Amino acid sequence: MEKLSIEEVTELLQERKLHQLREMLSEMNEVDLAELLSQLNEEQLSIVFRILPKELAAETFSYLEVETQQLLIHALSDRELNYLIENLFIDDTVDMIEEMPANVVKRILSNTDPVTRREINELLKYPEDSAGSIMTTEYVRLQEGMTVQQSFDRIRKVGVDKETIYTCYVTNAKRELLGVVTIKDLLLSNYETEIRDIMETNVVYVHTVEDQEKVVHTFDRYDFMSLPVVDNEQRLVGIITFDDVIDVLQEENTEDIERMAAIIPTDKSYMKTGAFETYKKRIPWLLLLMISATFTGAIIAHYETALGAYVVLTAYIPMLMDTGGNAGSQASVSIIRGISLEEIQFSDIFRIQGKEFLVSLLCGATLAVANFLKLIIFDKVTVVIALVVCATLICTVIVAKFVGCSLPILAKKVGFDPAVMASPFITTIVDAISLLIYFQFASHILDI
Repeated sequence: MEKLSIEEVTELLQERKLHQLREMLSEMNEVDLAELLSQLNEEQLSIVFRILPKELAAETFSYLEVETQQLLIHALSDRELNYLIENLFIDDTVDMIEEMPANVVKRILSNTDPVTRREINELLKYPEDSAGSIMTTEYVRLQEGMTVQQSFDRIRKVGVDKETIYTCYVTNAKRELLGVVTIKDLLLSNYETEIRDIMETNVVYVHTVEDQEKVVHTFDRYDFMSLPVVDNEQRLVGIITFDDVIDVLQEENTEDIERMAAIIPTDKSYMKTGAFETYKKRIPWLLLLMISATFTGAIIAHYETALGAYVVLTAYIPMLMDTGGNAGSQASVSIIRGISLEEIQFSDIFRIQGKEFLVSLLCGATLAVANFLKLIIFDKVTVVIALVVCATLICTVIVAKFVGCSLPILAKKVGFDPAVMASPFITTIVDAISLLIYFQFASHILDI
């Protein structure tokens, strides 16, 4: 069915055709429905959400923005809120609670049963951005002594409330993880076969306190749909599903992009971040980069005599600085991406530096030849001036690529985010170095 527009919903609400509206909304996908609800005003939102079928309402709620969720929580009665929380997956409930103010959290928890409240509180204890903080406790658990028939009976009994039933986890009485078995394995086996005979015992898992980035890499490496999470005693405490990993991947990529652009990361989207808050995220780095950029001014001032004798040298400063910054950014972005994908380790630093040195020689030589011809043919400068500029260009590219490939690896080694060592930071360093190289060549070759 085609998506309903906000105008169509408003018209049906004004005409009080709620039954017709309910039928039309019931045919929509919960993601599209959440997008539609976010466009309604508070009064319309409350009415439309209440006329939705209860299961669809719960599914849609998990896709709503935090602000919209908060409006609904205030509008719903305690009974309605209790039903809603009971039909949400635990990890979705925890994600919602982490974004809510204290008074709203208190109301949510007061409208959950003791078992659900205990599970929520347990998940909230895990460190932020850890595997434990993004896992769900709703999974199908089997025992190795069960037959396939018994396993199907259990899945039918408990599976309706679980986040996934495709992969089932086999544990013993102590809840220690023994193996995994898929629905495909069960379907292709005889009903009398025991789980211990068909389960996969070589299980890949993560610990509760491991960083969520490692979870993403594990999913990417093994192409999992879900991943078990264990504690220090190898007891199964939850699972992570691929939809949660996609959220983490988007969050981590956004954070890296912001750091690479010299912006302090934020949890809010751009459109939901106010101007003053955006200012606070950007100004610290701008101040730091501005102060560090004064070094380039100091270098130019120091060589003022040389520039006075050969004013033509001034014309090529922007080109040299920009080329150095671009060369450094190329290397840094490639290395940062390799580090994020766990393709590059600290032990690879010398191999990387050697490779980038060869690349910089080739790039620098090519740029120098092209620039030399341009200087002689079009700019009509002397051969000596052209040699100064082109020699500087080669050295600048070599230094820039060396800095660009080394700093992210060193930052990772000492515990900093490699993304911080991206374009703005490296460009500032390379600018100062390229000027020093330029004026050193000018002083020696031109004897000034």
